[in-house]
Amino acid sequence: MEAVTGAMSTLLPKLADLITKEYNLQKSVRAEITFLNTELEYMQAALRKLYEAPIDQPPDPLDKLWARNVRELSYDLEDSIDAFMVHIENHAPSKANTNSFKAFLDRSMNLLRRGKIRHNISIDIEEYKRRIKEVREQRDRYKVDTIATKPLRPSVDSLRQRAIYEDAKKLIGIEEKSNDIIKILMEEEEDMPSNRKQKIVSIVGVGGLGKTTLANTVYSKVKGKYAHRAFVTVSNTPVMDKIFKDILHQLDGAKYSNIKVENWDEKQLIGELRDLLSDKRYIIVIDDIWNKLAWTNIQYALINNELGSRIIITTRIHDVAKQASYVYDLKPLSPVDSRKLFFLTIFSIEECYLPKELDEESKNILRKCGGVPLAIITIGSMLASKSERENTREYWSKVYKSMGCGLQNSSNDSLYDMRSILSVSYYDLLPHLMTCLLYLSLYPEDYMITTEDLILKWIGEGFVPERNRKDMFEVGKDYVHELANRSLIQLSHTGDDSLKTINFVRIHDMVLDLIIFLSKEEHFLTKLGAKEPDESVQNKIRRLSAQTSNEENERKLGKEKCSHVRSLIVFKGAFNLLPELSSFPFLRVLDITAVELDNHQWRDICNLLYLSYLALHLESITDIPEDIGKAKTLADIKGTEVVKWPSSVVPLQLVYFRFGGRLIIPDWFGDLKSLQELIGVVDVKSPATLDVLGELNKLRQITLFFNEWNEGYEQPFLSCLSRLLRLKTLIICGKHDNNDLASRCDKLSPGPQQLHAMRTICAICSVPKWMSSLCSLTVLRISLQTLGEEGLQILGRLPFLSHLTITMWPSWIPRDEELLVIDNVYPFLSLTKFKIYNREVMFAQGAMQKLRTLKFFVRETMDQFGNSGFGLENLSSLEDIFVSIILSHANHKELDTAENAIKKAVDMNPNKPKLKIYMVTSLSI
Repeated sequence: MEAVTGAMSTLLPKLADLITKEYNLQKSVRAEITFLNTELEYMQAALRKLYEAPIDQPPDPLDKLWARNVRELSYDLEDSIDAFMVHIENHAPSKANTNSFKAFLDRSMNLLRRGKIRHNISIDIEEYKRRIKEVREQRDRYKVDTIATKPLRPSVDSLRQRAIYEDAKKLIGIEEKSNDIIKILMEEEEDMPSNRKQKIVSIVGVGGLGKTTLANTVYSKVKGKYAHRAFVTVSNTPVMDKIFKDILHQLDGAKYSNIKVENWDEKQLIGELRDLLSDKRYIIVIDDIWNKLAWTNIQYALINNELGSRIIITTRIHDVAKQASYVYDLKPLSPVDSRKLFFLTIFSIEECYLPKELDEESKNILRKCGGVPLAIITIGSMLASKSERENTREYWSKVYKSMGCGLQNSSNDSLYDMRSILSVSYYDLLPHLMTCLLYLSLYPEDYMITTEDLILKWIGEGFVPERNRKDMFEVGKDYVHELANRSLIQLSHTGDDSLKTINFVRIHDMVLDLIIFLSKEEHFLTKLGAKEPDESVQNKIRRLSAQTSNEENERKLGKEKCSHVRSLIVFKGAFNLLPELSSFPFLRVLDITAVELDNHQWRDICNLLYLSYLALHLESITDIPEDIGKAKTLADIKGTEVVKWPSSVVPLQLVYFRFGGRLIIPDWFGDLKSLQELIGVVDVKSPATLDVLGELNKLRQITLFFNEWNEGYEQPFLSCLSRLLRLKTLIICGKHDNNDLASRCDKLSPGPQQLHAMRTICAICSVPKWMSSLCSLTVLRISLQTLGEEGLQILGRLPFLSHLTITMWPSWIPRDEELLVIDNVYPFLSLTKFKIYNREVMFAQGAMQKLRTLKFFVRETMDQFGNSGFGLENLSSLEDIFVSIILSHANHKELDTAENAIKKAVDMNPNKPKLKIYMVTSLSI
């Protein structure tokens, strides 16, 4: 929300604390703070109102200037209040019970210091009161937010109409894509009775990919088959009665031109539309839908009369697209097709010889366009408008660099059109999502951002609140998914399930250019050493991204520019552009993972009293000083291989602790009651370690390494799990494979009811009975020494298990013993992986009825299979099978026999799943 309302969301609660908590402020000062609080609440509401304006009615330049002044005021005031609170706490009376003369002197000096601090805050409050009055007078004087600007350029809706009537022939690949959709719409329509049902196809993708043009191309090709047809645009601010009237007029213009539907309400219009379509075969395109509620209303009106009607919808929102029968995910153009479209736009031919220097610049431009047809066409159109003499390498290079600067200060209408279309998604966001998206402009282009780090930085800045009983990290994950759902960011991950998966966020270059432009416009952040100059260095810097400098004579940032920075991210090679870290007194977020610091630089870090998020280079710090306790607001530490920490970390508000190596847990570690994430490997040297960990009752993730296992560990281990009620991810590893994990215990009470992912890297004796208590478990990767019917029953009774991997090594398994999967178990299992060397896996009728993906390992010889066929025909939902044949000393004939046996077994499944066969040399976990 800071991009819109500055620091208001965190400032207003702090003002309330100053009034209500015992800071011993004078009555007159508390009255002044109440005045500030009231005024700022009104200003916060005014800011929100300004940024709720549609994109085609942007705030007046005066409005923006006033809003920026309010945001700057809120930042400065929060810094003053934070400084006051920290200084008061640092000079609090000592709790030591002593009557010594030294203690008397210390108490006296602290009283004097606290009195001076209160005096200073009263002076600051007076100054901020004056500034608030000045801002309020500016608003009244210039009539801020009372005048709406009329758009001087084409509206977004008019740009969309242009796309509908654009010549589709010049869009490379549209013929093939339209035919793909037509095939889905018309497939076996006449022959199959099932195809007489209504069919809905959604086209989904980021703005600028050509969804509207593609939908219109399909519509133009097939509309002749339907007597009743319509093409309507919804937009992000739908007026439902207008949409329904538009559909009625297009379906039957003669009838409804004489009926005054203008006076009908939405309910009457839906009823009329259902009556009209009840006995008619139709095709209707619903273009640009933004939310599920609008689609639900429209879908209800478009009655399913089983006459083979077809509906096409276009949307940027994946959740909306999923409501359709079929989803067509429109992808960016390939590099080859991008080049063809670029040349076609400029030279009217798909292939063209370019001089070497222009060819190089064209590759740069196309890389920036990222396969988005809108971007390619608008840039190409601009170049096409220039004479041959103007189209030089220097000019094309200038075009490329202007794209890298967010297209600001461009007088070219086509560039403005492109930014307008892309920015619709931004202005449709709620204020807090606007802020979170703009924060991504701190990163260079093509940078892979760890999702977890991004969320924790948002939290460190105060962007993410606790909401609806969810903690801040879970709310932050919701924000990430919402931005991805709107196609503003892309998510990628490693691994084949949700356990230990590292998620990354990427942002399309064109979206990055947009948010860079918006960030500069709002003075949201500053980039140092980036390839484009950043004029915002001249202003107060709130967020700073120090990127690798390409200029040998790049000037070092002065200390005076750093005093207001809240977030600092330093990339490789850029640390030399900055003064010492002590020049950043108000830092909340510090990411120096790309910088190798020395131990002596801890002194500066420990004096960053407002620090919440700290990310370090993994190997640069080896000793942690006692002074770390001075950073009392520090909630997240990442990236250190230090295994022993001083007890001074106890007063910190640590919530997230991420480390390398194996951490040795001291006795006092249980006092870190706020800790939620312990990411790294905890060295369980004795049962006492488990007792300490059990005190961390907010913990959500932990990895345990057992040096040994004996009966003495059993009760502490079970007790620890029973107390970690919020645990969501548990990983267990160790030196030995004789760990039975208290397998004789029947159940945990109460146990971690939120545990959804578990992995054992070391092989445990058997499936522990207490695992049946893990009612929320969805992902399980387990290595076992033995597995029988009882173990399968325990796993099968887990009600929400969706991903299961069972690994058994050859030396643990009796040869030729059949493994039978019992029916009516594993109710939600969608992916399972069996890594079992010498044992046959058999699926009985009724087993794993929701299983879509099966992965398993087999030996290369035929004697494993017999005539059973694995029972694959009983897996009714199976879509994909991945089989790894383990090679040892097999000849080609044996391999062919094994492969044929697998194919025969797969062919017996009525679902005809896809089969992939791999040859591997070993069984890997």
